[in-house]
Amino acid sequence: MIIAVYCGASAGDDPIYTENTRALGTWIATNNHQLIYGGGKAGLMGVLADTVLENGGKVVGVIPSFLQARELAHPDLDELIVVDTMSQRKNQMIAAADVCIALPGGPGTLEEISEAISWARVGQNDSPCIFYDTNEYYLPLQHFFDQMVATSFLSAEDRSKIGFAHSIEEIEQLITNYTPPKV
Repeated sequence: MIIAVYCGASAGDDPIYTENTRALGTWIATNNHQLIYGGGKAGLMGVLADTVLENGGKVVGVIPSFLQARELAHPDLDELIVVDTMSQRKNQMIAAADVCIALPGGPGTLEEISEAISWARVGQNDSPCIFYDTNEYYLPLQHFFDQMVATSFLSAEDRSKIGFAHSIEEIEQLITNYTPPKV
């Protein structure tokens, strides 16, 4: 399986973010999955890539040239794909992925996983989209999706396709039980 992971170029302020990032990276590698991610070496992005590589896994990074030029690209990946824009990065990652997972991150992380979810709702992404809800980081977002259902901006069926997990075991369950939304 190819796992797209979106996450912060920062490590956050609690060691649990790094711990869970390492757990996800170890799970990816030891289950012979492949990581595709933003190609960076900073923050949780770097921790994730390093962990997958340290455990013998394959890592593909997709990075826009303007970020590569700032020397933010991870130097030890199996493959680094350089694109012109952030939109190309997202398109390439979604097209390659069998699963999309968001670790904690900032606005870019939220934007990337939101696009994957949105594409799933319109039939352009058949991959499960999962928030790894470390330390209830994504709890306000979970409530916001529920508010979308309560106000009829999101169907309950489509809401049920947006996964929130607190452990690797829950991530595995969400992947196993996933069926794409009906368009």
